[in-house]
Amino acid sequence: MITKTKVAIVGAGPSGLRAAAELAPALKGGVLVLDREAAPGGIPRHCHHPGYGIRDLHRFMTGPKYARLLSDRARQAGADIVTHAMVTGWTGAGALCVTSPEGRYEVAADAVILATGARERPRSARRIPGDRPAGVYTTGQLQNLVYLHHRPERSRAVIVGGELVSWSAVLTLRHAGCRPVLMTTQYAASEAYRLFTVAGGIGLRVPVAPRTKVVRVIGHGRVTGVEVEDLQTGQRRVVECDTVVFTGDWIPDHELARSAGIALDPATLGPSVDTRLRTDRDGVFAIGNLVHPVDTADCAALDGAHVAEPVLGYLRGERTSGTPVPLVAGDAFAWVSPTRCVPGDVAPARGFVLAWPTEVRKRPTIVARQGGSEIGRVTTSYPVAPGRVYRIPWTLLAAVNPAGGTVTIDLVR
Repeated sequence: MITKTKVAIVGAGPSGLRAAAELAPALKGGVLVLDREAAPGGIPRHCHHPGYGIRDLHRFMTGPKYARLLSDRARQAGADIVTHAMVTGWTGAGALCVTSPEGRYEVAADAVILATGARERPRSARRIPGDRPAGVYTTGQLQNLVYLHHRPERSRAVIVGGELVSWSAVLTLRHAGCRPVLMTTQYAASEAYRLFTVAGGIGLRVPVAPRTKVVRVIGHGRVTGVEVEDLQTGQRRVVECDTVVFTGDWIPDHELARSAGIALDPATLGPSVDTRLRTDRDGVFAIGNLVHPVDTADCAALDGAHVAEPVLGYLRGERTSGTPVPLVAGDAFAWVSPTRCVPGDVAPARGFVLAWPTEVRKRPTIVARQGGSEIGRVTTSYPVAPGRVYRIPWTLLAAVNPAGGTVTIDLVR
């Protein structure tokens, strides 16, 4: 069986749902959203703490409420959302292969938007040795167990990582009646915004151990502790706990893009896209945390809003001419997004290039270099810090030369 639609969106998280809500009014009955989960909404469905919807909806709400609102808006706009639908690959003709409880079928679309998001690397992918006991999770696994399956956790937890999502794990543990006894981070301080770290340290009483890492998990049957190393002194100590949560260290859910032969950026490991969020495969777009792992849910949703006009333009037969110029990260950043631009084309979502810092600067100056020459420089009033997205004004790249080759974006030393 083949289902035909104008636009197929793979993933019903914030970016996919927002794209559906924007596109559906212009494509009556022509927007189909496919998601493997039992309900739409993505990760916010099981993040019961507030803080969602600030940038995109100008509201302050919990994750489940945010997920429901995005889902309702997409449906009310006319999008068809199908859950329990796993997109497993592509046919030779370019259609999507879908497996669901009702059977297998194909979806043929004039345009495809990949919005499959990102996931945290588990303990195994981080190559942390030791025993293999129960009680070791990523944040997503923990929240799924606590909020969706109502499985209570134990009493003492160690959190690995100090990103925004790490503090989300703290709130989930508190909800489950489990006390976080330590948060470890390899950096000089927790990577999250100071508002979170101060509030977390005072209100939630979470001790943060800077410049440390977990080097061993201990326990048979259930976690009994972890061995923590001080990165400055090399000294090690054992911290007793019955729960360990590995947070952050994101990787895109890129398997579907990779199976299509879409070019992946070696830095983000997500699809390489331009400012219109186009991949190198005709008619396939990629949005949200699939291409910038990982930004907040509301910023991912704004990618969905941004991609609507490029998709509609593609369906109208519009094509942008010009040779894309590659954008790469310098030493101060792990990655930049988008990964290419066509000079004179539209600005990226919200007018920012996104970057993932590897060092701290309180008042950074960013420089763009092409062909050995500086072509742009901007200074921001907000800092750069590891573990969170840094937003670089698009004006940095106003002078890109179409024939000048790769542009490197870095901090001024």
